Amino acid sequence: MKRLIIEIKDVYKSYDDLQVLQGLELGIKRGETITILGGSGTGKSVLLRLITGLDKPDRGKIRIEGRDIVPLGEHELFPIRRKMGMLFQGAALFDSLTAGENVAYPIIEHFRFPEEEIEKIVREKLRLVGLEGVEDKMPAELSGGMKKRVALARAIAVDPEIILYDEPTTGLDPINVKRINYLIVELQRILKVTSIVVTHDLDCAYAVTDRLALLHRGKIAMVGTKEEFVSSELKEVRAFIACEVGEEEQRGRG
Repeated sequence: MKRLIIEIKDVYKSYDDLQVLQGLELGIKRGETITILGGSGTGKSVLLRLITGLDKPDRGKIRIEGRDIVPLGEHELFPIRRKMGMLFQGAALFDSLTAGENVAYPIIEHFRFPEEEIEKIVREKLRLVGLEGVEDKMPAELSGGMKKRVALARAIAVDPEIILYDEPTTGLDPINVKRINYLIVELQRILKVTSIVVTHDLDCAYAVTDRLALLHRGKIAMVGTKEEFVSSELKEVRAFIACEVGEEEQRGRG
């Protein structure tokens, strides 16, 4: 059985009077791809912020490779964050930097490599996402799908052990959705990383994941394989599937 790389225990998080997470518990296995499902406003992106240490829970523990990161300060979090790469929902590229400079940014931040070595790494990471030769292009010159892939190259620039994907297919056309899904699977296979995908898109989840976790009312309602999820009689799972399938049918008619 694979060891847990991330262990979330009894985590609570609120913002003002809004209780977002209420005793959430989840274990993530090393080397797996797990997809966290849930509707808008259920706290999926909040959970990613807690895992990266960008935010702190009100209560609970978040252990990464056995170490609780909750009490750690910024300086102590730095080497832990270096083990993570994140693909943000809107790509979040720096508009004033070229594609190559965007990918190089975390390398320069974490390491003191010579310029030639940085350029070599940038080319290799862009090649992995199918974007050879775009180093000098500005974000404004790139399509939405290309921006996502540049952001993904940036996420893997420092060879992370964990990649976090926040709504990776949102806003993309069907061709780019398939391309991003393919890259999530391929990068997990090639780089042997642990992947955490946050989405409400069932098609994306089914395409990329080893296990699914449904976030409902601040807790994980169910964790299981795609087959277990599809066949589950749990009312929260059935309601989520029915809602998402209904929305997909509406989009198809639109």
